[in-house]
Formats: sequence, C-alpha cells, structure tokens
Amino acid sequence: MAAFSEMGVMPEIAQAVEELDWLLPTDIQAESIPLILGGGDVLMAAETGSGKTGAFSIPVIQIVYETLKDQQEGKKGRAAIKTGGAIFNNWQMNPYDRSPAFAIGPDGLCCQSREFKEWHGCRSTKGVTKGKYYYEVTCHDQGLCRVGWSTSQAALDLGTDKYGFGFGGTGKKSNNKQFDSYGEEFTMHDTIGCYLDFDKGQISYSKNGNDLGLAFDIPQNLRNQAFFASCVLKNAELKFNFGGESFKHTPKSGFVALDQAPEGHAVKSSQTGSAKVSQVKASSNAPKALIIEPSKELAEQTFNNVKQFKKYVDNPKLRELLVIGGVAAKEQLSALEQGIDIVVGTPGRLDDLVSTGKLSLSQIRFLVLDECDGLLSAGYTDFINRIHNQIPQVTSDGKRLQVIVCSATLHSFDVKKLSERIMHFPTWVDLKGEDSVPETVHHVVVPVNPKTDRLWERLGKNHIRVSPTCWAEDTLKGKRTINIEKMWSEAIKVLKGEYAVRAIKEHKMDQAIVFCRTKIDCDNMEQYLIQQGGGPDSKGHQFSCVCLHGDRKPNERKHNLERFKRKEVRLLICTDVAARGIDIHGVPYVINVTLPDEKQNYVHRIGRVGRAERMGLAISLVAMEKEKVWYHVCANRGRGCYNTRLKEDGGCTIWYNEKELLSEIEEHLKCTITQCEPDIKVPVDEFDGKVTYGQRRTLGGGNYKGHVDVLAPTVQDLASLEREAQTSFLHLGYMPNQLFRAF
Repeated sequence: MAAFSEMGVMPEIAQAVEELDWLLPTDIQAESIPLILGGGDVLMAAETGSGKTGAFSIPVIQIVYETLKDQQEGKKGRAAIKTGGAIFNNWQMNPYDRSPAFAIGPDGLCCQSREFKEWHGCRSTKGVTKGKYYYEVTCHDQGLCRVGWSTSQAALDLGTDKYGFGFGGTGKKSNNKQFDSYGEEFTMHDTIGCYLDFDKGQISYSKNGNDLGLAFDIPQNLRNQAFFASCVLKNAELKFNFGGESFKHTPKSGFVALDQAPEGHAVKSSQTGSAKVSQVKASSNAPKALIIEPSKELAEQTFNNVKQFKKYVDNPKLRELLVIGGVAAKEQLSALEQGIDIVVGTPGRLDDLVSTGKLSLSQIRFLVLDECDGLLSAGYTDFINRIHNQIPQVTSDGKRLQVIVCSATLHSFDVKKLSERIMHFPTWVDLKGEDSVPETVHHVVVPVNPKTDRLWERLGKNHIRVSPTCWAEDTLKGKRTINIEKMWSEAIKVLKGEYAVRAIKEHKMDQAIVFCRTKIDCDNMEQYLIQQGGGPDSKGHQFSCVCLHGDRKPNERKHNLERFKRKEVRLLICTDVAARGIDIHGVPYVINVTLPDEKQNYVHRIGRVGRAERMGLAISLVAMEKEKVWYHVCANRGRGCYNTRLKEDGGCTIWYNEKELLSEIEEHLKCTITQCEPDIKVPVDEFDGKVTYGQRRTLGGGNYKGHVDVLAPTVQDLASLEREAQTSFLHLGYMPNQLFRAF
C-alpha cells in the first residue's frame, strides 16, 4: 500500500490494490501512473500480464473521482482556465480558442500540431488595444508554421483572411490569402520576434535579433480592435515567450514585453473559439472516462479490474458500466439513464449507443485505447476517429482531455500515426523496445510441403474439413494450372490439420493455445479435434478443446475461456483478435496453424508462452506453397459473399504467401528460426539441455549432470600449464624494476 501511495495513489485505491497481493507496482505501473496522475497523455507498450490495465485504470479512477468530488463541493474551475496543471489567467495560449489538432503544453506556451496535411492554429488568452509590444517564438523542429497577430474575428488559419497577419517559415508574409516574399526563411532553433505598433499601425518581425523591416500596415478599420498573439502549425512545434522569461534578443527601443501590457490596454480572449469545448450541463448518460477494448473478453477483464480498484472509493461512489455486444442492451440503457462515470466497452455496441444519442461524450475526461494495434488491425480506425472528433478537448470546468494509448508494440506505423494526430505531447513508456523473443521461448517452424509429403493423398475423407472454396468453379474448367494451385491450397489445409495433431501428441501438450487465421478455420480445427476424441466435454482428454472467436455467443466465449484457465480442457483454439489481451498464465505451448499477416503479431502470439521464467515452445506450421484465401473487404464482412476475385480486382480473396511472411518475421527479429522436420521433434538446444516446457529452466541447463567429473582432466592440465609458466618466469631471475627497464 505504501509503494502505491508514494506514487500519489489515494489510500482507498491503494487498499484495494493491496488485496490483490500487489505489494509493489510493476515496471509499467511505476512509469505510467505518476505521468497520468500528472495530467499527461501516455503511450505505453508492455506485454499482457505486465499490469498495464492497472497502469491506466488506477489513475483514471482517481482523477474521475477527484473531478466528481470537485463538482460535489461546487468547485467549478471557471475562474481560470485550467489545463494539465497550468492556470491560464495570464499571457498563454488559449485552449478554448484553437483548432482540434492543436496541442498546448502544461505551461501554456509550448505548442504543437502533428497533423501532416492540415494547418491548425491558436490565439493567446489576452490581446492588446493600445501601445507597442513584442513577443518571441522559438521553433523546436523543421515543421511548417506561421506566427504573428490576429483579431478575434480572424480564422485560426493565420493570414488567410483580412483579420490575420502572419510570417511563415518559407519566408512569406500573408494576409487575406496574399502571400508575399518577406525577410528570409526560418526553421528549427530560430527565434522570431513579433512586433505590434498601435501608434503607427504597423506589424513587423525579426529573426534571431535581426530586424526584417515593415511587414504590414494595419488597415484603419482594424486599429480599434484587440490584437492577439497567433500562430498556425503543420506538423510543427514551437514555444512562445511573452516576457515571462528573459528574451533571447532584446526588442527594439520603445517596445515592451506583451505580458507587461497595462490592464487598460489588455482584453481577455473569447472562450468560444473553434476548439471543441463542452459547455453542456452534465447529463446522466455523460461519463467521465471511456475505455475501448478490441474484444469482449478483454473488456470484461478491464471492467472487473475497475470494479476491484474502486471498491473502497466513496462519497461520491463511482458508477461503472460494461458495454459489449451480444447481450441485451436494456440493462445498459437503464444504467446510462441512472448515471455512469466510467464506461468500458467494445467498438460495435459503443458505436450504436453514441450514434443514437444514448451515450453522450460531452463530459469525457479520459479516452483509453487499450490494445490499440489490435483495434486498428481489426478495422476500427474510422470508429476511433469519429469518437475522438465528438469528444470536447476541454470540458466545461476547464479540464483537458487526456488520451492513453496501450499497444503490444509502439513501433507500429499505424499506432504512431494515430497517436500523432489525437494525442498532445504524449510521453512514451516503452518497456518492450523493438520486438524480440525472450530466452524462455523456444520457437520453431515446420515446413508444410504438399509436393514432398503426399500424406494428404492417402487420407481419403478422414482429414480436417476444408472450408468452402474461394476458387470460382467456372474458371477451373480446362485450366490445369489453376486446378493444381487449388489442389496445393487444399492439401496444405489437410496437412496442417495432421501436423497440429502430431505436434500435440509428440510433445504431450497438457495445455496449448492454437491460433488459426479465420473464424471458420477455428471451427474446422475444433471439429477435427473432436473427431480425434476431444471436444469440450472430454475433460482431461489429450484433444479436449474449446473455441474462442467473435461468432460465438458471449456466454459461450466466457465459459470456454474459464474452462481453459481452470485446465478443464487442454486446447484453446482462437483467432488473433479473440485472444488479444487475454491474460492466461503459465501456458507452455502455442501452435500457429497459420502465420499472422502482421509480423508484430508473431511475437505477440509466441510471447504467450515462456512467461514468469517458465520455458515455452511455439510451433508454427508454414506452407511452402501460396494459398488463395478469403480476405473480405465487403460491407457484410464475408456473410453471404461469394466474390472470388482477388482484392486488387475488386474481390474478396488474396494470395497468402507464408514463405514470404516467414522471411519478413525473421528479418524483423534479425534471426533465423529453427526448422523442424514433419515429425515435429524439436532439436535439443545444447546449452539449455532437455527442458520441460511449462516449468522453470534449471540453472546451468538440463544435461550437465556429472559435468564436474567430465571437465576435471582439462582443469588439471590448465593448472599444470599455469604452474610451469610461473616457474619459468621466476627462473629468469628478473626483479620487477629490471623487467621495467627491459621493456
């Protein structure tokens, strides 16, 4: 309890954590909890089972509670604009008067936009109406920017209407969409001075202290209006200095720092800029936190953790809701009407509730995307964008939206792209680094070659069911090459079924996760194992199995997962999406019936074995011939679809080349994965010796019994040689000082 309290966790939550026997925070918790409690956006990468659910849910619960407590005590926070711990009652950039993708740091001065295609701008919290003023902007990178002055009527895209006057890094000045050459270009590390002279009605700039001369004459009709410090950015970062710290370059004579403007010459900025600001009175169906999970099982796990962590939080109590599909919506709607503070859910049902107005996003303080790479690979990018666009960046009490992104790896291009667009100055907590395979995991590949292993011809009908073909029968007539390709594809599926059974028998697998590419492949594998005598009711049988994928009913999925965890069945057959984030401890084996099409998912899969210092074995069955497989991009996601054309031709099939995928995985991991023969007898590693998968590795390996006796003669020889060398040296008769002279 003391360890979590030292990070700022409130005692009530720390007490609940202690009941889980969490004496010390995990690495991901120690890094992330203080950052989130401090108000920052956080990107975190860590393995399932590392405690990352606690890393985000503990601080989310605490900040939601503190927000509700403030509201309960009447602390509205409207006297000053508060964001990320900074109070914007002085000269700073205004979180209410900015574009959606414009980020403002906790100091109110550092600004950033990581949108590559669009410009996003902002104005200061105050403006001036009289006098001669100066402020500085320092560029932090090589992105594009324009800085200058604008009235409250101006567009946030500075310099594109008659109310804004900007100077850009390309060396152009702009007003009313008129871009003219001025001064010179500027970029990273340059400091731009911005001058406003109401006495003469002029605007000018300097670069690194060098005066660039007159830029604009302010039109007469604007000279009685307030002017605000402004900027617009495209994938850029810069920092304002209004005089709160020493200027890098002394302004021209007669000009004073902008924050020295007398009260009578300064006016406050409007708080009705284009930034999404929640001014709506909190309604019962407007939670403070939204946690999005890629699967129902993971949503349930996170929901149960939230319930555990908040159990002692009181006055006010926190109300949580699980929003998942496949269950009646009546209870979820009833709970929303009564009032909810934290929602945990999956995209499908969340999208329904939000689009119909049953779930309001007007008061969201926290948006958590758990297993973000899984959400993106499952096709939920548009959903995430829609949700984020509906959430106000600043709530009615001045709190800034915090975004937490968790991912199996932060090195995914899609995750990086998304984070750059929706997060504000995120801190990376990467405890995985580039993908690598732990020493406790043995992973091997088994080539599946229907040309050399003709077993598939001798099985008759006694083999795994081959899914409905993705070949157009009318194109096969008279075209032997296509018939051959179809034959190889079907033979590979048959062989993979045999090899999976062979692997289970060879290694006497008492518990294993079997990954298949599609839901129908999972169903076929389940039926085949049942034919071998397994099935969900064959408790303890070598092939007892359950299936986990999105087409199974929620209660069945939950029941199947619990049975596997309790070791009532030995085999869990699942897809990547269904298994993502499920924390199952101590699984000794994984079988990849099909390689994943994303190389990061290979590491994610095999990382489910070899945990807690226990040895694990991952076996991947790799086809040596290309397969034509379904890849549905149609609206119904495959239901009733018979479009057998290739994807590039507007169809729903692709060529699946596992040899190529294997090469990409090996290149990604910078290693060559050991290959096994079809008998699947894994070569013994000479150092590890004979390990027992699922048990801790014994120090010194497994085959070193009696090694002292074996090495004894060699050790004696070395000792004799050492004595001879020392004796020869002494016989030379040299003293140490003589040796030095000799050299």
